[in-house]
Amino acid sequence: MSTGDGAYLRIDHVSKYFGAFQALNDVSLEINSGEFVCFLGPSGCGKTTLLRAIAGLDIQTSGRIFQAGRDISALPPAQRDFGIVFQSYALFPNLSVAENVAYGLVSTKRPKAEVDSRVAELLALVGLRGQEPKFPSQLSGGQQQRVALARALAMSPGLLLLDEPLSALDARVRQHLRGELKELQRKLKVTTIMVTHDQEEALAIADRIVVMNQGVIEQVGTPLDVYRHPKTAFVADFVGQMNFLPVERVSTDRVRYGTTEFLMPSSEQAVRDSGKSALCVRPEDIQIRNVAAGQNNTLKVKIDHMEFLGSFCRAELVVEGGSHLKADFSINAMRDLALEPGQEITIALPVERLRLFQVESHV
Repeated sequence: MSTGDGAYLRIDHVSKYFGAFQALNDVSLEINSGEFVCFLGPSGCGKTTLLRAIAGLDIQTSGRIFQAGRDISALPPAQRDFGIVFQSYALFPNLSVAENVAYGLVSTKRPKAEVDSRVAELLALVGLRGQEPKFPSQLSGGQQQRVALARALAMSPGLLLLDEPLSALDARVRQHLRGELKELQRKLKVTTIMVTHDQEEALAIADRIVVMNQGVIEQVGTPLDVYRHPKTAFVADFVGQMNFLPVERVSTDRVRYGTTEFLMPSSEQAVRDSGKSALCVRPEDIQIRNVAAGQNNTLKVKIDHMEFLGSFCRAELVVEGGSHLKADFSINAMRDLALEPGQEITIALPVERLRLFQVESHV
């Protein structure tokens, strides 16, 4: 059975139970050849369970999985075409770097010269030329992760699976390695799935993000789509910072907070039931400069406190009625407008940046 045009991997109505607990609930997804896809979500959302089902490490309870047109649903891991890198690296401590990378190749009875050539090629590819005789204990965490990656790529797999591969590294090394990982994936054009709970990592590295929650897929899209156009309150809240202001819809294109009415974008009109909802806006979208009298969607607020974050300050704003909003102000704006705690200011919420969700769907 074909996976369809361009789809290298198809997950078809997959569910997984551990006893009475349902870890995956009717998950369907298509991944194209050469894509870098991130499974993103909080702990326990099902992302690692889905990765392990793809690898055959935890066979799904129901549903099917196809890879390159082949039904792999019931195949053991050894009969599937993938390489995998775990969070713990899982290197053999008693084997050298070269022996770790060569492990899978040696088991296929390939000639030693061919194995040595492939190991040298892979270590050069991941920036570890000359490290062949060292043991894992002699390497840094970042170097160990590169060895694990080289080992996963040794058999030229059609699918590369990464289970939180950077989470054990410090922030600076993690940021550097994720850039290297993306560049390597582009060079090799290998279809890649990475599990992560780090939204910044997913936004920076993925072609598409699969946001998961409680065993289901909440949204699939490019990083920009997921960030700018979240489809659910959970996605809005989990990916990036988001403000939620309780409002009530008063017409097809307006909602109200207290005595203030807000004009909504056309994409948010006629798709919500009447009643209480949550108006959403990201901190960086709150406008403070050039707010004109009579402008749509303005609010008077008081700056409660400010947190210096290097290139910008995050301000906690108190709105009449007791609600709070977070706003990100540039250092230039802070200086030019002489912003400080206790100050009363007028802000604007740009129409095109607003989203609306039902209150009961907010997490």
